Amino acid sequence: MRRIMLLDVARESRRLRQLLVTGRTFAILSFCSMLFFVAIGLAGMAHQRSDAAPISSMKGFAAAVSSGLFGDMLEMEMPAFQSETKSEPLNNKQISSFLIRLMTDINPSDPKSLLAGEIPGMGANKSFLIRKGVGTDTAIGPEDNVPIPGMEGDGDGVAEPDTADPTTPPVQTPEPTEAPDPEPNIGGHSTNGRKIAFIYHSHNRESWYPELKSTVKDPNSDTKNITLVGKRLASKLEEQGVGAMHSDTDYPTAIKDYRWELSYKYSMKTVKEAMASSKDLKFFFDIHRDSQKRKYTTVDIGGKSYAQVYFIIGHKNPDWKQNETFATQIHDELEKQYPGISRGIYGKTAATGNGEYNQSLAEDSVLIEIGGVDNTLQESYRTADVLAKIIADIYWDAEKVTAPKS
Repeated sequence: MRRIMLLDVARESRRLRQLLVTGRTFAILSFCSMLFFVAIGLAGMAHQRSDAAPISSMKGFAAAVSSGLFGDMLEMEMPAFQSETKSEPLNNKQISSFLIRLMTDINPSDPKSLLAGEIPGMGANKSFLIRKGVGTDTAIGPEDNVPIPGMEGDGDGVAEPDTADPTTPPVQTPEPTEAPDPEPNIGGHSTNGRKIAFIYHSHNRESWYPELKSTVKDPNSDTKNITLVGKRLASKLEEQGVGAMHSDTDYPTAIKDYRWELSYKYSMKTVKEAMASSKDLKFFFDIHRDSQKRKYTTVDIGGKSYAQVYFIIGHKNPDWKQNETFATQIHDELEKQYPGISRGIYGKTAATGNGEYNQSLAEDSVLIEIGGVDNTLQESYRTADVLAKIIADIYWDAEKVTAPKS
């Protein structure tokens, strides 16, 4: 007996249309996926060619190890070469961190690097510890906190004699036999009225908790602030025979409709005006106060506490390597004479700050963080005195090299 099959044309037609729609959707998604991966590949190639990371070739090794390690390596091959200070050993944490970065390009101290390695361009906006100071924690970088409107500290207030946490003493580092005070200008050098250094402050109201009233919640002041340290630095440079100009412009009152995030735009105008008024200017220092706590910003040398310094280099400036070279000169001399007073040189991009810091205006321009919110003005003054001596020495050494032979 024959069985008759009835064909539902309408239903089969719907199935066919659904199949075609599904196939077309799959084809579109496949094509878009292909374009996505092609774009990622091209972006990766472009990123690899344009990568300007200062320590990418060493995966952070130079910044992760002790600054004295390389001196120890030289001592092994050159018995006559003996460093004055004993360097800290290369510990297991540093070795494991280096090996992980070498094999995977992932920084264990920065979980974001896990994504940065897979998404082209994300890794470009990283900050780098370019050069490490003695005792510096590589995971702790400089920090900026936006001032709280209407909450600035009163500079006329009197704080307690010591508001620092006694459980967080300053970093102990290898010291010179004595921590000498910077010597005056014994050689009689003088720029004869020519102004060589210009000191200014993009965040001019940065202050310190110990210098303000104990009730203050925001360490900023319109009277007792970082401009006092800049003034001290300029004065000490003059004592060393290096002419210096100092700007203590209070931008919140000088600028109508002031906005903190435009601070470097305001200070750029200040720098350009200074350059126009004095053609001899060579060194430019934007002096700041870091927002990190005392245990990260203080060092004890020879029984005296000093505010540590951090040199900040903006990688948005295409010629940042020239600025880094200048900062390295100062950093290296500080390491020789006052080991531990420099926290190192830190590279920043627009993702972690302004990214340029007016450093494209001059190759001998650098932002210097002196101390932190828990340091005292006296500790900052000590560091300013040391900086003045080092900067003056660098200037006069360069003058000897370029001076015409008689």
